[in-house]
Amino acid sequence: MSDFAPPTVTIHADESCLGNQNRGRENPGGAAGLVEFWDGERWVRRDYWVSEPGTTNNRMALRSAIEGLRGLKDSCRVEFVSDSQYLVKGMSEWIHGWKRRGWKRKGGAIENLELWQELDQVADRHELVWTWVRGHDGNPRNEYVDHLAVQAARNQDRSDGFVPSGFEAWLEEQRERDRFMDVFEFAPPEGI
Repeated sequence: MSDFAPPTVTIHADESCLGNQNRGRENPGGAAGLVEFWDGERWVRRDYWVSEPGTTNNRMALRSAIEGLRGLKDSCRVEFVSDSQYLVKGMSEWIHGWKRRGWKRKGGAIENLELWQELDQVADRHELVWTWVRGHDGNPRNEYVDHLAVQAARNQDRSDGFVPSGFEAWLEEQRERDRFMDVFEFAPPEGI
């Protein structure tokens, strides 16, 4: 056993699908994430986003995880934070049974099977903890990645990997509107 400890990274991710109420039309979607880690002196943050012209929220939730985990160059300890119970329960609970049954579920076919399999493959090289947060509930990082996902869905664009984050500037804009005044940046506790 090696003394090497992989770096600890947190990924906050969200998805958006515009026009879910529309029948018979394409629903453009976006998925986005905020990757952050402590480099010993400061927080380092990167953003990413992708889009699809016709999609679903569940599909984009899976894409948010695939793109974020694939973008990490090295094996890491990752806390992946999402407001998608479909994603968090799927990776924490359901996937183990699906794999034991040869990628089948008791009730029939697995929706988005190819994306689940792709996510399983990219997740395999990391130590992962999947964390669910309530969406649109005042969590600044969740609100920020929701903003990125909605923009990706509207603009139908992608970041093509990790890019410098706009979180701090976005947070400052929110504070000018008297939001998130109680959010402060601290170093993580020792050992993280």
